[in-house]
Amino acid sequence: METQTIEYKQTWRDDFLKEVCGFANAQGGTLYIGIADNGDVVGIDHAQQLMEKLPNQCIMTMGIAPDVNLHEEQGKQYLSLSVKPSEQAIAYKGKYYFRSGTTLQELTGAALSDFLLSKMNLTWDSMPVLDATMDDIDEEAIRYFVQHGIDCGRLTAKASAQTPKQILEHLSLIDKQGRLRMAAILLFGKNPQQFVFGSVFRIGRFKTNTDLLFQDEIKGNIIEMADEVMDYLRGKYLYSPVHYEGMQRVEELEIPENALRELLYNAIVHRDYRGVHTQMKVYDDKIRLWNDGVLPDGYNLQSLIAEHSSYARNKLIANAFYIAGFIENWGRGIEKVEEEFAAANLPAPVFETDCGGVLVTIPRGNVTNNVTNSITNNVTKTQVNGSNTDDYTPFGDVTKNITKTITKTSKGKVAKNVTIVLSGYALMVVEMIEANPKVTTACMAETIGIAKKNLITLTNNLQRDGIIRRIGSNRGGHWEVIK
Repeated sequence: METQTIEYKQTWRDDFLKEVCGFANAQGGTLYIGIADNGDVVGIDHAQQLMEKLPNQCIMTMGIAPDVNLHEEQGKQYLSLSVKPSEQAIAYKGKYYFRSGTTLQELTGAALSDFLLSKMNLTWDSMPVLDATMDDIDEEAIRYFVQHGIDCGRLTAKASAQTPKQILEHLSLIDKQGRLRMAAILLFGKNPQQFVFGSVFRIGRFKTNTDLLFQDEIKGNIIEMADEVMDYLRGKYLYSPVHYEGMQRVEELEIPENALRELLYNAIVHRDYRGVHTQMKVYDDKIRLWNDGVLPDGYNLQSLIAEHSSYARNKLIANAFYIAGFIENWGRGIEKVEEEFAAANLPAPVFETDCGGVLVTIPRGNVTNNVTNSITNNVTKTQVNGSNTDDYTPFGDVTKNITKTITKTSKGKVAKNVTIVLSGYALMVVEMIEANPKVTTACMAETIGIAKKNLITLTNNLQRDGIIRRIGSNRGGHWEVIK
């Protein structure tokens, strides 16, 4: 049976030297001549002459000397041509071939560039950016990195006293000629998109595949990019249900945050920056996160999900993220993601290869099933086990569009186990009362920018539905948010 390192040919043609080239560029292997695809020996004519010819052909065309041996079985002669893996890139007639699995591939484009770099023990992110200087580096981004490295124990406190250039040198982000490497610009650049156009993270809120509701584009350095993406997701795209553990108010994202960050780090660190931007599409029931770049040779989806050794497409970028404490070096990222989702009683994300990249489909939390798709300016309450919805009358334009979810039980007009989604003015009122229970209606109305009579109507509605209550008189009492 043919394998990664074994190939059978019934006869010989000079064109089969491509196979020899492919073996040399990969893990090495043996080409058998005179054996059928099923492994049966069929024999070849003039085996002795061919055994003398092949070594010279390989040396003249590729500069390599394989080990050629003559064999005989049941009176039939066949040859074995064994090739060792080469430390240098081998070309045949100006083209580069690579043995991947049981197939021969001609390397072109980005794949060829990566292959040539790998033979020099380099990666794309180590290439110098000829027209970049230290003026293109954001010192705030470096301080952000250093602080995280110190906090996780992978940098000492002395690092905080080092100059930005010293930090970059410590991370091997400056080459021997003093030039900034591509990783330095991506990690800490003031405007990386000036040098790498595709280093953008785009988020879109979709109703259907063709129905885009709104979108955002995150630019800037990639060391802080995951934080910025999480800010957008928490404040605009996802829900953060509120619950209480004893007297402690807990506001967790509907999706396990550590797992979501792990997926973001994977997309940012391992993507191919020569391709198009990273894309995140948020739907009602799922998130689809896609980044450019095929899986490395020897990896497939099964090995990616199972326990595997760590492989970094961008070694210098991955090293910086590791030192900052954002990723590990053990290839356990996906395993950790699945554990987080299991602990949250959510289905595990699904990984696929798609359009030359990796696509992960992330299920959204159950909270999205308990709220209406259209958030009102004030409060929307929706029965968990019913379809009736009662909206507060809005007061003017929304000045703050942040949404929180509070699950409570009430014996009043609102049914039990009702999810209350606060946004706009109602959310502002609740947050002001939490910050200062003695805040007056006049002060709240002035702060929000609405008429006092409308503010009173709003607080009455919030009291009616058991969200807040007044303790004591209007003059000497105080507000309380019902827990």
